[in-house]
Amino acid sequence: MRIIEQCRSLIDKDYEILLCTIDSISLVVSLQIWTATYLYNSSWLKILAVAYFFGSFLNHNLFLAIHELSHNLAFSTPVYNRWLGIFANLPIGVPMSVTFQKYHLEHHRYQGVDGIDVDIPSHTEAHLLTNAIAKSIWVIFQLFFYAFRPLFVNPKPPGLWEVTNLAIQVVLDATMVYFWGWKSLAYLILSTFVGGGMHPMAGHFISEHYIFNPDQETYSYYGPLNLVTWHVGYHNEHHDFPRIPGNKLHKVLYGFYANCLPGYNDQYLRRVAALQTKRRRRTSSVM
Repeated sequence: MRIIEQCRSLIDKDYEILLCTIDSISLVVSLQIWTATYLYNSSWLKILAVAYFFGSFLNHNLFLAIHELSHNLAFSTPVYNRWLGIFANLPIGVPMSVTFQKYHLEHHRYQGVDGIDVDIPSHTEAHLLTNAIAKSIWVIFQLFFYAFRPLFVNPKPPGLWEVTNLAIQVVLDATMVYFWGWKSLAYLILSTFVGGGMHPMAGHFISEHYIFNPDQETYSYYGPLNLVTWHVGYHNEHHDFPRIPGNKLHKVLYGFYANCLPGYNDQYLRRVAALQTKRRRRTSSVM
């Protein structure tokens, strides 16, 4: 009974957390768009460098904010979370917030079911990508695999909210190009692409559901990158309690998950290295 009451208290919406969420997203969105305008006349090499070492952290942070909002963890009213998700989507460069929610909730309901759960690579990918070179290419381009996988595995017709997401994103992108040129827009899209590939922020893509232990499908990460990834590393906790905000997950059955289930304190290099040595195992492409 004490555990149930604890979890209920963590689920309750917190006004301070709501304000912190809005402020954090607004700050990152503003900073990233300002950076894009600042780089409008820079060399491509400088744009690529800034995108990898700076913009990628910001855009991946927004991607994980959208993950948080897909579970309606900011506002009690779902539609407000959706609008905030569309706002957080702006610097990412391509519309994905609404569609992500549609597929991600199925990942929670049908985790690992081939043909439904498109957050996890398909059996076809697992059987084709069996050597180090192929897996390295997959890691670099995994956002493209994630974006196009639903079209082949589990296509769904777009709805009004997806059209809205698209329209708002097109307006922002067109505004960037009109006033600051293609390089500013390219910076935003490059930040998204490199931040989701061979990059420290993308380590959770591999660590969350890559099966190193045949008896365990989900793993948690307890390292410092949780501070800038909306605590997505607490992934066993998140799947068991998806209605608890990420910054409260460390309070859930404190110490139980870390002590009783294998997890990670590093997020990237060891996971990529291990990925190269495993054959025909399925990895997670998103939270």
